[in-house]
Amino acid sequence: MALPLLPGNSFNRNVGKEKFHKSQHWGFCNNVGMLVSEDKPGIGGELLLGQKTKPKYSAFPKEMGSDAPSWVAFDKQVLSFDAYLEDEVPDKSQGNYRIRRYKIYFYLEDDTIQVNEPELKNSGMPQGTSIRRQRISLPPPDEDQFYTVHHFNINIDVIFYGRTFKIYDCDTFTKNFLKKIGVKLNPPGQCPEDPYMKIRRETLDCMKPLRPYESFDTLKQFLEYDRKVLRFFCLWDDSATLFGDRRELILHYFLSDDTIEVKEVMPHNSGRDAMSLFLQRRKLPKYGPPGVCQPGQVTDRTVLNIYGGLKENRVDGYLLDKYKLGKLDQEFYKDSDLFIGATINVWGRKVLLCDCDEFTKTYYKTKYGIENFTSIPCKAPPLPKIERKFPPYTGFGSEEDSLRSCIGLVPTPHQRDFKKFMEKDSYGNISNTLRFFAKLITHKCADVDRMFVISYFLSDDTISVFEPIERNSGITGGKFLKRIRVKKPGQEVFKSELSEYIKAEELYIGATVNVNGYLFLLLNADEYTLNYMETNSDMFPMSSIELILQKLKEEESKSREIKQVFTAADCRHTKMVDYNTFRKKVLPSKDIRRLCKSFRLPLSDDLLGSILSGFEDSEKQINYESFFCALNWRINPMPELEATLYTKERCEDEWLGMPSPIPVKYINYMRLLKDVFGLEEE
Repeated sequence: MALPLLPGNSFNRNVGKEKFHKSQHWGFCNNVGMLVSEDKPGIGGELLLGQKTKPKYSAFPKEMGSDAPSWVAFDKQVLSFDAYLEDEVPDKSQGNYRIRRYKIYFYLEDDTIQVNEPELKNSGMPQGTSIRRQRISLPPPDEDQFYTVHHFNINIDVIFYGRTFKIYDCDTFTKNFLKKIGVKLNPPGQCPEDPYMKIRRETLDCMKPLRPYESFDTLKQFLEYDRKVLRFFCLWDDSATLFGDRRELILHYFLSDDTIEVKEVMPHNSGRDAMSLFLQRRKLPKYGPPGVCQPGQVTDRTVLNIYGGLKENRVDGYLLDKYKLGKLDQEFYKDSDLFIGATINVWGRKVLLCDCDEFTKTYYKTKYGIENFTSIPCKAPPLPKIERKFPPYTGFGSEEDSLRSCIGLVPTPHQRDFKKFMEKDSYGNISNTLRFFAKLITHKCADVDRMFVISYFLSDDTISVFEPIERNSGITGGKFLKRIRVKKPGQEVFKSELSEYIKAEELYIGATVNVNGYLFLLLNADEYTLNYMETNSDMFPMSSIELILQKLKEEESKSREIKQVFTAADCRHTKMVDYNTFRKKVLPSKDIRRLCKSFRLPLSDDLLGSILSGFEDSEKQINYESFFCALNWRINPMPELEATLYTKERCEDEWLGMPSPIPVKYINYMRLLKDVFGLEEE
């Protein structure tokens, strides 16, 4: 009975195998039958018995690094070898061969090799990258394999595409890496000297300059001080001459070639043409010539003779004066001649050095050890400022429009505060509008009971006044004042300066506002206005809780009495009192009687005492707010005989000024006493 074809039940290794090809080990080379390769596998690509294939890439020991692949573990790690090559140069008088040095880079991540030849000055041969980065195969008969890290060492020869490179040394990282993978390093060698470069060096050493007296070595100074410039702030006082004045200059001293450049600082509206440079960049002589020199009069060289050789080997040249008898000696300004307080001669103009920048100070500290850099004021005293006066307001349009017409020939519109408009304009549920309920302060009996809603728009500081419409009042309600900015009273109309307008900080409950001659007393505000003023207490100090607590702290002498009043109101000792109880204000009966007599209340003593007895508590205290509200015939009028029902007209500005419902029910008076007077619980 045959076993089922299941894992572990079959011993036939060919089960599931699909490749049965046989590798070809024999072939023909130059019509000669020979063994092509012994490393090819057997049937189906499987290794023969006892056969081991050579790795195609460098095989590193397992203890080297982690188990990551080589392109990750050896990323950006390169072995560097120093090598040279003997290059034959036939038919040359300098020698039959040249020694060319190379750098061999072996990249560990993918076994690629790059060969570079460092550039050598005046070598006469193209240099740079000799072999680009790539995998290089071994020389025949192993051309089917590639170079790995185990093929490299010191003092060995490697063949790249038929060229033999002799490795004589490597860097420290390469030595350490080869030692870690078990490669025994050979001792380093020496690179032979190139015979052509040796002959060239000996020739240059034997050569002497033709004119040793004309050696001007300015390259070192240029390389050391290139792009380094000293900057001084100067003053040329030309006020003594006709139409002259004080001119501010900037002097640049170029350390690379000891040249000087002067620029003029041209103030606005100076009346002078702007010039690019006051003095072009050149060497500045200390003593200027008395006049203008003729062409060729001032020269550094004097030519004695011009000569030429034979026609077959013609050499043209000239002979210079060795002693330079015709040279004009001039002394030029150096960096040692420039310092703060020095006066230099700029072609007849006395220029005073007043100050310098930080780089110049650091340069003189380092080179000359100068520490004193006290600046000299170079700016002329400021001219008296002429106040710009504008004509008074014409009365047409706004004051801003009248002012803009005086600034330029072409009037431009007044620019509004767009940023404030975008931040304070109404959006969503945020109105950015302060609304107050106010009454008109007047002596006219017909206008005493008139109530208004004053709206202040924070986006552009405008105010609108609306009077709620009330039926059968005899007064036409509606819009009392359209949205406009309101000027403060007492200002002149036709003046040059801009007027001052009412600001949001001047509005609070209890304030009196003058709106174009009408006096309004602010009685109440809506919930949004109260919250906004409490949030921005720095703008609205009347809504600051700190200011209220400060006023309470001024009554510290009555702290014990206040605590006794709270304790008496808290019968259950809960340390909390009702909000309405907290708001009540009580005074003794005798004080209320004195107030009534002071205001000449038309009541007899008996009638007044009878009325007061109706408001007294057990301790002869009277809540004066409820008492005076009861006497106010406007708030508590006589009941009407017949109530009339009517429907009020509504509009977006109408608001009756009723206070919002207060969510507070109880007051923690112990915390209040602790914050204000520092009293603790007994």
